[in-house]
Amino acid sequence: MSFEPKRHRGPEYRTGISLIVGLALSACTVPGPGEAVDGVYDPYEGANRRVHAFNKSVDSALSGGDGPDMAAAIPAPVATGVANVADTLSLPQTVMNQLLQARLGSAARNTLRFGVNATVGLVGLFDVAAGMGLPEDDSDFGETLYVWGFPEGAYMELPILGPSTEREATGKFVDFFTNPLGQLLDPPERYYATGVKVADKVLDRAKYGDTIDELLYDSADSYAQLRMIWLQNRRFELGDESTGGAAYIDPEALDTEGF
Repeated sequence: MSFEPKRHRGPEYRTGISLIVGLALSACTVPGPGEAVDGVYDPYEGANRRVHAFNKSVDSALSGGDGPDMAAAIPAPVATGVANVADTLSLPQTVMNQLLQARLGSAARNTLRFGVNATVGLVGLFDVAAGMGLPEDDSDFGETLYVWGFPEGAYMELPILGPSTEREATGKFVDFFTNPLGQLLDPPERYYATGVKVADKVLDRAKYGDTIDELLYDSADSYAQLRMIWLQNRRFELGDESTGGAAYIDPEALDTEGF
């Protein structure tokens, strides 16, 4: 496995990234969730619903509400191993974002977690660090923007990637182009790392298949339900109480039956 840095990209690349990020951030100057009806600002609902229909068709083709139970076909140790490796691969980016958020203690713990799992844990196959009091603790640039005070922006549903907001979409874009491992790994290792992350998402879809199928295929309005649950969950993760702290609940406790 080669960890030699790749050739640096030119100034045109960096200028392009800065321009796109600047444009994306400027789009976040919209009413916060506390000022929008029901805490949801969705001016792109028409386009979002079309993307949602596309995403449902892709999901149905790959798994489907009536598809086989993929989780049952994957041995639990294999699924756990894939999840552990994916978490280890994400840790350098997590550390970078936690440094940007001035969460120095969390960054230090995740640096140690990465070192332990990448070595003793056999490239992350085993989560040895958790047994040492270093549990999983992820972060991303969407959270960094939240910490820096950028507003949530409008709700969006992205092709394949699913629910997001303007702030979160910007964060995904920045994370994609600033992943430290992406700067260190050369092909084919970089492709293996991407494959593991994709496999982890597929296994997550299988793991929560029944719940996702009920949401997407058994609800009267899957778009509105997914939007509500995703926004509640993301705000809960960030500790964002801009719609009123008393109204916040753990999304896992939501009863969506009959929505």
